[in-house]
Amino acid sequence: MRGGPDGNERLTAASGVVLFLLLAAEGVTIVFIRPLISTHVFIGMLLIPPVALKLASTSWRFVRYYTGAREYKAKGPPLLPLRLLAPLVVVSTLAGIGTGLALLALGPRNGFVVGLHKDAFVVWLVVTGIHVLAYLPRLPRLVAGDWRGGNAVGGSLARKALLAGALVVGAILALATIRYAQPWAHRQEGSD
Repeated sequence: MRGGPDGNERLTAASGVVLFLLLAAEGVTIVFIRPLISTHVFIGMLLIPPVALKLASTSWRFVRYYTGAREYKAKGPPLLPLRLLAPLVVVSTLAGIGTGLALLALGPRNGFVVGLHKDAFVVWLVVTGIHVLAYLPRLPRLVAGDWRGGNAVGGSLARKALLAGALVVGAILALATIRYAQPWAHRQEGSD
């Protein structure tokens, strides 16, 4: 990846900010789930490519560090508590997305999967909340680095394109699959 570990860190941070904003919007839909179920599904599908981008950027750092890449070794690993927390963040994220996709496929008759989706969300909220709080102080510097002039880290345009591409693909995915929210929207209307 162009920009080495610093560029990778900037991509991870920028995708994290995009995810934070989208997930905040998704959180609002949870509070008002009945009238916003279609919006909840739309945002959930929109989230998939940016989540994949963040998982790819963090996996890249992981692989480069543990395979002994000099520049990644020099940068060092995340703090030990964050390294221990990372698998829980990844698993709970994938569980939330996976159960959400299962709910779209199975329809509103599967209470067990609804329960799994809610449980995954609770675990995700706790572990990701800790993760976000740990990285929050560094985000402004990292994200601003690619958006102001005089950028000394190569690959800024590629990072912006990757982020924009993830959002475009997410929007296409969300638009193509929003119809699968209809059984849920009808269920919500009928349960009032």
